[in-house]
Parts: sequence; C-alpha cells; structure tokens
Amino acid sequence: MATPTTPSRIREVNARYHDAAAPGYDAKWGIDYGETGRAQVGGKLRKALGSNPERFERALEIGAGTGYFTLNLLLDGAVEQATCTDISPGMLRELRRNARRLGLNVDTVTCEAAELPFADASFDLVLGHAVLHHLPDLPSAFAEFRRVLAPGGTLLFAGEPSSIGDRLATAPKRGGLLAAPVWRRLVGAGAADAKPRDDRRFEGDVDVHAFVPPQLDRLAREAGFEQVRVRGEELLANWFGWANRAMEATAKPAEVPWLWRQYAYRGYLALQALDERLLERRLPSALFYNLMLAARVPVA
Repeated sequence: MATPTTPSRIREVNARYHDAAAPGYDAKWGIDYGETGRAQVGGKLRKALGSNPERFERALEIGAGTGYFTLNLLLDGAVEQATCTDISPGMLRELRRNARRLGLNVDTVTCEAAELPFADASFDLVLGHAVLHHLPDLPSAFAEFRRVLAPGGTLLFAGEPSSIGDRLATAPKRGGLLAAPVWRRLVGAGAADAKPRDDRRFEGDVDVHAFVPPQLDRLAREAGFEQVRVRGEELLANWFGWANRAMEATAKPAEVPWLWRQYAYRGYLALQALDERLLERRLPSALFYNLMLAARVPVA
C-alpha cells in the first residue's frame, strides 16, 4: 500500500490502524500501570524537564492511546485533572476501561491535534508520548498546543523517533526477522497467521515523520515557546526491544512463553537504565531512537 500523502488520508489511516490495534495494545507493548509504569513515566518526565516536575493542575494529553502516560501520572500524583484526546475512538475506549479499573477520573475527547476543541489557556501541561510522528500538520498542531496552554504552561513530548535512530533500528529488526524461525523452535511457538490483521495492513503508513533535534526545537520556538529543550533517550534498549518484537511478531501471540516475555521486558528495563547512566550523557541526541521535547509558554 502506498504511503498516504494528504492530511485527510493520513488521519483516516491513523484512526483505522489504532482502532484495530487498541484491544491488544497494552499487551503488545508491555504497558504497565503499577509501580514499574509509574517509575518509567515519572522518569521520562524528569528527564525531559531536566528537574523534578511540579504538580500540574490541568493536563491535556495529545494522542493518549490507552492512557499509558496520563494514567500513570495521575496515579503518581503528578497531575490533578486530566483530559485525554486521540483521533482513535477505539484507543479512547480502552483508556476509559483502564481508568475505571484503576479508579481514576479522566475526560476523553476524540479530535485532531491541529483542531483542539478547548478554550485558550485551558491547561498547565500539554503532553504526548509517541504521537508527533503521526501528525500530518505539525505547525498547526504546535500552534494549538501554544493556544490552549496558560502563561507559564509546560509542553512535553517523549518517545518521538529520531531520523538517525530510526535508520539504526533497521539492523536489529532485520536480525530479529532472520532469527525468527530458529527462535520459534527454541521457545515452542507456532508461526503467526500469514493473513495480516487490519492493524498490520496500515503499519507502514501511520508513521509520517522522523525527527532531528533542531527540527523539534524549531517547531516549538516558531509556535512561541521558550526554554526549549530536546534530548535523546534509549539506544541499546531499543535495539534489544526491536529485535525481540520482530521475532515475536512472527509467532502466535498465545504461544510466546511467559518466561520469554519476562526476559524481554526485564532485559529492556536493564538496558534502558544503562543507556541513561552511560550513553545518554555522552552521545549526541540524534543517535538515540527516541527524542524528548520540553518547552514553556512565556509568562508575559
């Protein structure tokens, strides 16, 4: 299928892809709403901001998916009131289920990032995780983020693919696919159905951007933000994770052993910690798979 080229087509494909992916999304990505999830999200917040975050009274998440960021921030007490948006109604249904299970109150709105249905200066924090690379009109979206933030408000996005990091990740993905037949025999998992699910058909069409740090910096500054900070995270962890996910994608999900999943998850966390302690302080941000952006609205 050809990559969609018009904004309307990009939005349509993103909505269909994420609606189809929503029911199994948390399991696929190992999303956690316990102590580990809170520590991960809180750590990303501190890393992006460069300091311990304040408590935000009114938060708006863009492309919230099933709620990974916002729900963990609410559980951790970093956010008092939260509104979550997404272009996918299916994702927001899963988010509401997660919120009810966790005993949390969250407002959800199905809308586009470039046309937010909120009043000016409505929020103290606008955030997102792995969402900017799906948006067809980034300048309009950043203008909307600026509009709905109150003076002194904070902008924070994490999990955005870097151009160089994305290219580097092709090696572990290919390696995982090459190793998959042997891996399936070793773990006793059967091959996945060759017929693609609806979400797989659009997998190559929903990611429309990969970034270099100056690009994110420029988008924020041109929208009127200041104190802009862009940094990279996760190198070894993502190589490890992509190789494992490439192998797992070739197997029947129910037949991937629990012990393997534990190994993959714990190994990812260990390498994530190694990246942060050793590599993220020494290597250029552009080399890492994920980029983080933080900025503030001028007070006056």
